[in-house]
Amino acid sequence: MAIEAHGIAVALGGKTILQDVDLALRPGELLGLIGPNGAGKTTLLRAMAGLLTPAQGKVLYDGESARALGRQALARRVSFLAQGGDTSWPLSVEAVVRLGRLPHRQPFGGATQADSTAIAAALAHCDVAGFGERTMGTLSGGERRRVLLARALAVEAPYLLADEPLAGLDPLHQLEVMELLRRTARRGAGVVVVLHDLTLATRFCDRLALLDHGRLVAEGTPEAVLDDARLRSVFNVVALRGRHDGEPFLLPWRAQSHGQPDEI
Repeated sequence: MAIEAHGIAVALGGKTILQDVDLALRPGELLGLIGPNGAGKTTLLRAMAGLLTPAQGKVLYDGESARALGRQALARRVSFLAQGGDTSWPLSVEAVVRLGRLPHRQPFGGATQADSTAIAAALAHCDVAGFGERTMGTLSGGERRRVLLARALAVEAPYLLADEPLAGLDPLHQLEVMELLRRTARRGAGVVVVLHDLTLATRFCDRLALLDHGRLVAEGTPEAVLDDARLRSVFNVVALRGRHDGEPFLLPWRAQSHGQPDEI
Protein backbone atom coordinates (compact mmCIF):
# COMPACT_ATOMS: atom_id res chain seq x y z
CA MET A 1 0.00 0.00 0.00
CA ALA A 2 1.62 3.27 -1.11
CA ILE A 3 1.79 6.04 -3.66
CA GLU A 4 4.90 5.17 -5.63
CA ALA A 5 6.70 7.47 -8.04
CA HIS A 6 9.14 5.57 -10.26
CA GLY A 7 11.76 7.31 -12.41
CA ILE A 8 9.82 10.58 -12.64
CA ALA A 9 11.14 13.14 -15.13
CA VAL A 10 9.36 16.40 -15.96
CA ALA A 11 10.30 19.18 -18.38
CA LEU A 12 8.30 22.42 -18.57
CA GLY A 13 8.89 25.13 -21.13
CA GLY A 14 11.98 23.35 -22.38
CA LYS A 15 13.52 23.28 -18.90
CA THR A 16 14.14 20.09 -16.97
CA ILE A 17 12.35 20.31 -13.60
CA LEU A 18 12.69 16.75 -12.29
CA GLN A 19 15.13 14.00 -13.21
CA ASP A 20 14.79 10.30 -12.38
CA VAL A 21 12.99 10.73 -9.04
CA ASP A 22 11.86 7.67 -7.06
CA LEU A 23 9.73 8.30 -3.99
CA ALA A 24 7.05 6.42 -2.06
CA LEU A 25 4.43 7.65 0.42
CA ARG A 26 3.22 4.97 2.80
CA PRO A 27 0.10 4.91 5.01
CA GLY A 28 0.65 6.10 8.56
CA GLU A 29 3.60 8.40 7.91
CA LEU A 30 4.16 12.14 7.64
CA LEU A 31 6.67 12.73 4.85
CA GLY A 32 8.24 16.16 4.49
CA LEU A 33 9.25 17.26 0.98
CA ILE A 34 11.98 19.87 1.35
CA GLY A 35 14.55 21.70 -0.74
CA PRO A 36 15.55 25.18 -1.92
CA ASN A 37 13.31 27.35 -4.08
CA GLY A 38 13.07 25.90 -7.57
CA ALA A 39 14.14 22.41 -6.52
CA GLY A 40 11.01 20.81 -8.04
CA LYS A 41 8.95 20.14 -4.91
CA THR A 42 5.60 21.39 -6.22
CA THR A 43 6.11 19.67 -9.57
CA LEU A 44 6.79 16.35 -7.86
CA LEU A 45 3.77 16.75 -5.59
CA ARG A 46 1.52 17.48 -8.57
CA ALA A 47 2.86 14.43 -10.39
CA MET A 48 2.18 12.28 -7.32
CA ALA A 49 -1.37 13.68 -7.15
CA GLY A 50 -2.05 12.72 -10.76
CA LEU A 51 -2.38 16.35 -11.82
CA LEU A 52 0.68 16.33 -14.07
CA THR A 53 1.78 13.61 -16.48
CA PRO A 54 5.54 13.05 -16.32
CA ALA A 55 7.58 12.87 -19.50
CA GLN A 56 9.17 9.71 -18.14
CA GLY A 57 8.34 7.33 -15.32
CA LYS A 58 5.05 6.46 -13.67
CA VAL A 59 3.04 6.95 -10.49
CA LEU A 60 1.10 4.05 -8.95
CA TYR A 61 -1.62 4.22 -6.31
CA ASP A 62 -1.63 1.00 -4.31
CA GLY A 63 -0.28 -0.64 -7.45
CA GLU A 64 -2.71 0.92 -9.93
CA SER A 65 -2.22 3.73 -12.42
CA ALA A 66 -4.38 6.86 -12.44
CA ARG A 67 -5.87 5.77 -15.76
CA ALA A 68 -6.85 2.37 -14.39
CA LEU A 69 -8.43 3.93 -11.31
CA GLY A 70 -10.43 6.61 -13.08
CA ARG A 71 -10.80 10.26 -12.10
CA GLN A 72 -13.43 9.87 -9.38
CA ALA A 73 -11.75 6.91 -7.69
CA LEU A 74 -8.44 8.77 -7.72
CA ALA A 75 -10.13 11.83 -6.17
CA ARG A 76 -11.39 9.62 -3.34
CA ARG A 77 -7.96 8.10 -2.82
CA VAL A 78 -5.78 11.24 -3.01
CA SER A 79 -6.64 14.64 -1.53
CA PHE A 80 -4.53 17.56 -2.80
CA LEU A 81 -4.04 20.96 -1.18
CA ALA A 82 -2.56 23.35 -3.72
CA GLN A 83 -0.08 26.09 -2.99
CA GLY A 84 -1.57 29.53 -2.37
CA GLY A 85 -4.69 30.49 -0.45
CA ASP A 86 -6.34 32.93 -2.83
CA THR A 87 -9.86 32.21 -4.03
CA SER A 88 -12.47 34.41 -5.62
CA TRP A 89 -15.32 31.98 -4.94
CA PRO A 90 -18.33 33.87 -3.50
CA LEU A 91 -19.06 30.86 -1.30
CA SER A 92 -19.49 30.37 2.40
CA VAL A 93 -16.77 28.57 4.33
CA GLU A 94 -19.04 25.58 4.90
CA ALA A 95 -19.86 25.39 1.18
CA VAL A 96 -16.16 25.39 0.30
CA VAL A 97 -15.41 22.58 2.75
CA ARG A 98 -18.43 20.68 1.45
CA LEU A 99 -16.74 20.57 -1.97
CA GLY A 100 -14.31 18.08 -0.45
CA ARG A 101 -17.15 15.52 -0.38
CA LEU A 102 -17.83 15.67 -4.13
CA PRO A 103 -15.75 12.54 -4.93
CA HIS A 104 -18.11 10.57 -2.68
CA ARG A 105 -21.35 11.83 -4.24
CA GLN A 106 -23.49 9.57 -6.37
CA PRO A 107 -25.25 11.05 -9.43
CA PHE A 108 -28.30 13.03 -8.29
CA GLY A 109 -27.54 12.05 -4.70
CA GLY A 110 -27.81 14.50 -1.83
CA ALA A 111 -25.61 14.97 1.23
CA THR A 112 -25.39 12.00 3.57
CA GLN A 113 -24.78 11.76 7.29
CA ALA A 114 -21.20 10.71 6.50
CA ASP A 115 -20.77 13.95 4.53
CA SER A 116 -22.08 16.06 7.41
CA THR A 117 -19.87 14.28 9.93
CA ALA A 118 -16.74 14.67 7.78
CA ILE A 119 -17.41 18.37 7.15
CA ALA A 120 -18.01 19.15 10.83
CA ALA A 121 -14.84 17.29 11.84
CA ALA A 122 -12.72 19.06 9.21
CA LEU A 123 -14.01 22.49 10.25
CA ALA A 124 -13.25 21.75 13.90
CA HIS A 125 -9.79 20.27 13.22
CA CYS A 126 -8.73 23.41 11.31
CA ASP A 127 -10.20 25.83 13.87
CA VAL A 128 -12.64 27.36 11.38
CA ALA A 129 -15.93 25.96 12.71
CA GLY A 130 -16.96 29.46 13.78
CA PHE A 131 -16.54 30.77 10.21
CA GLY A 132 -19.15 28.49 8.62
CA GLU A 133 -21.50 31.21 7.32
CA ARG A 134 -18.82 33.72 6.37
CA THR A 135 -17.79 34.04 2.75
CA MET A 136 -14.21 33.39 1.69
CA GLY A 137 -13.71 37.02 0.70
CA THR A 138 -14.14 38.15 4.32
CA LEU A 139 -11.28 35.99 5.62
CA SER A 140 -7.59 36.76 6.01
CA GLY A 141 -5.07 34.87 3.90
CA GLY A 142 -4.17 32.59 6.79
CA GLU A 143 -7.83 31.87 7.53
CA ARG A 144 -8.44 30.96 3.87
CA ARG A 145 -5.51 28.54 4.02
CA ARG A 146 -7.07 26.78 6.99
CA VAL A 147 -10.43 26.56 5.21
CA LEU A 148 -8.81 25.01 2.14
CA LEU A 149 -6.98 22.53 4.37
CA ALA A 150 -10.36 21.68 5.93
CA ARG A 151 -11.73 21.03 2.43
CA ALA A 152 -8.82 18.64 1.75
CA LEU A 153 -9.37 16.84 5.06
CA ALA A 154 -13.11 16.49 4.39
CA VAL A 155 -12.31 14.14 1.51
CA GLU A 156 -11.15 11.60 4.11
CA ALA A 157 -8.77 10.18 1.52
CA PRO A 158 -6.14 7.63 2.51
CA TYR A 159 -3.48 9.97 1.09
CA LEU A 160 -3.17 13.73 1.66
CA LEU A 161 -0.72 15.82 -0.38
CA ALA A 162 -0.29 19.36 0.92
CA ASP A 163 1.79 22.02 -0.86
CA GLU A 164 3.08 24.61 1.63
CA PRO A 165 0.04 24.52 3.95
CA LEU A 166 1.84 26.78 6.46
CA ALA A 167 2.17 29.75 4.08
CA GLY A 168 0.55 32.84 5.58
CA LEU A 169 -0.14 31.26 8.97
CA ASP A 170 0.92 32.74 12.29
CA PRO A 171 3.19 30.65 14.58
CA LEU A 172 0.30 29.24 16.62
CA HIS A 173 -1.56 27.98 13.57
CA GLN A 174 1.64 26.68 11.98
CA LEU A 175 2.16 24.47 15.02
CA GLU A 176 -1.49 23.44 15.07
CA VAL A 177 -1.47 22.50 11.38
CA MET A 178 1.69 20.40 11.79
CA GLU A 179 0.17 18.68 14.81
CA LEU A 180 -3.01 18.08 12.80
CA LEU A 181 -1.07 16.58 9.89
CA ARG A 182 0.84 14.32 12.27
CA ARG A 183 -2.41 13.17 13.91
CA THR A 184 -3.88 12.53 10.46
CA ALA A 185 -0.93 10.29 9.67
CA ARG A 186 -1.23 8.52 13.02
CA ARG A 187 -4.83 7.67 12.17
CA GLY A 188 -3.49 5.75 9.17
CA ALA A 189 -3.33 8.23 6.29
CA GLY A 190 -0.21 8.81 4.25
CA VAL A 191 0.59 12.54 4.37
CA VAL A 192 3.21 14.40 2.37
CA VAL A 193 3.78 18.09 3.03
CA VAL A 194 5.98 20.58 1.19
CA LEU A 195 7.85 22.66 3.77
CA HIS A 196 10.43 25.43 3.84
CA ASP A 197 10.67 25.56 7.64
CA LEU A 198 13.43 23.09 8.51
CA THR A 199 12.74 23.47 12.23
CA LEU A 200 9.17 22.21 11.86
CA ALA A 201 10.21 19.58 9.33
CA THR A 202 12.75 18.17 11.79
CA ARG A 203 10.35 18.16 14.70
CA PHE A 204 7.17 16.78 13.12
CA CYS A 205 8.05 14.65 10.08
CA ASP A 206 8.75 10.94 10.27
CA ARG A 207 10.78 11.04 7.06
CA LEU A 208 12.20 13.74 4.80
CA ALA A 209 12.83 13.72 1.05
CA LEU A 210 15.34 16.38 -0.02
CA LEU A 211 15.24 17.72 -3.58
CA ASP A 212 17.95 19.84 -5.16
CA HIS A 213 18.06 20.92 -8.81
CA GLY A 214 15.32 18.45 -9.69
CA ARG A 215 16.97 15.41 -8.15
CA LEU A 216 16.26 13.50 -4.97
CA VAL A 217 19.55 13.86 -3.10
CA ALA A 218 18.61 12.33 0.27
CA GLU A 219 15.77 10.45 1.92
CA GLY A 220 15.41 9.20 5.49
CA THR A 221 14.93 10.43 9.04
CA PRO A 222 15.19 14.20 9.57
CA GLU A 223 18.42 13.88 11.50
CA ALA A 224 20.02 11.73 8.79
CA VAL A 225 18.89 13.90 5.86
CA LEU A 226 19.68 17.29 7.39
CA ASP A 227 23.25 16.64 8.38
CA ASP A 228 25.76 19.48 8.50
CA ALA A 229 27.21 18.73 5.07
CA ARG A 230 23.82 18.89 3.31
CA LEU A 231 22.79 22.00 5.18
CA ARG A 232 25.92 23.67 3.80
CA SER A 233 25.83 22.25 0.26
CA VAL A 234 22.07 22.44 -0.42
CA PHE A 235 20.81 25.27 1.82
CA ASN A 236 24.08 27.15 2.44
CA VAL A 237 23.36 27.49 6.16
CA VAL A 238 24.80 26.42 9.51
CA ALA A 239 22.34 25.28 12.17
CA LEU A 240 21.94 24.87 15.89
CA ARG A 241 20.76 21.44 17.05
CA GLY A 242 19.36 19.98 20.22
CA ARG A 243 16.50 18.11 21.84
CA HIS A 244 13.60 19.34 23.96
CA ASP A 245 10.80 17.26 25.50
CA GLY A 246 12.29 14.23 23.78
CA GLU A 247 12.03 15.74 20.29
CA PRO A 248 14.90 16.94 18.08
CA PHE A 249 15.13 20.50 16.90
CA LEU A 250 17.20 22.18 14.22
CA LEU A 251 17.44 25.96 13.93
CA PRO A 252 19.08 27.51 10.84
CA TRP A 253 21.39 30.06 12.42
CA ARG A 254 23.49 31.79 9.82
CA ALA A 255 24.53 31.73 6.18
CA GLN A 256 27.54 29.58 5.42
CA SER A 257 30.23 31.69 3.75
CA HIS A 258 33.60 30.67 2.40
CA GLY A 259 36.25 30.87 5.08
CA GLN A 260 33.70 30.90 7.89
CA PRO A 261 34.07 28.21 10.58
CA ASP A 262 31.24 25.67 10.84
CA GLU A 263 31.15 25.60 14.63
CA ILE A 264 28.60 27.66 16.52
